[in-house]
Amino acid sequence: MTRPPVRAFLGLGSNLGDRLANLQEAVDRLSRKGGVVVLRASRVYETAPVGPPQPDYLNAVVEVDTTLGARALLDACLDVEAAMGRVRAERWGPRRIDVDLLGYGQEHIDEPGLTVPHPRVHERAFVLVPLLELEADPVLPGGRRVAEVRLASEGLVGVRPFAPPPAIPPSDVPRAHHSPGARTRTDAPGA
Repeated sequence: MTRPPVRAFLGLGSNLGDRLANLQEAVDRLSRKGGVVVLRASRVYETAPVGPPQPDYLNAVVEVDTTLGARALLDACLDVEAAMGRVRAERWGPRRIDVDLLGYGQEHIDEPGLTVPHPRVHERAFVLVPLLELEADPVLPGGRRVAEVRLASEGLVGVRPFAPPPAIPPSDVPRAHHSPGARTRTDAPGA
């Protein structure tokens, strides 16, 4: 029996090499994963790094429909990172690609190695700003709502629009969601 699709949000980040190409490659690889349909992507933002001194990041969020369980979706994200050469040398260190599971339906999961919603999604403007392009009131840790979150103004200043959304590869699955400003499979260049 096939599990019904669940809407999930994935955060993408890159600060090594061709950052924009890395985000696009991650979207392309995610779209080829069985049980994952990439629906939309936010614009790409540039932000200062969190952690040790390193180059600025490009960040985006993608919305997917998935028939994978949360753990299997996380594994798919980790597979994309590994295929793209992600090396986990130091915490919050530089990386070619980072793919985080931000939210999985309305679920709250707290297991070893898997916490959903992502425990810091509401603390990081570089994640929350692109996420809000795709979902006006996403599920946040502790059952909070966006209206209850107070971001420091300096955190928002550091989130700079950089590029349009990554292109969403064509899919045989019908488009389920659309909002202005977010590129979908059917309005991506070459689609």
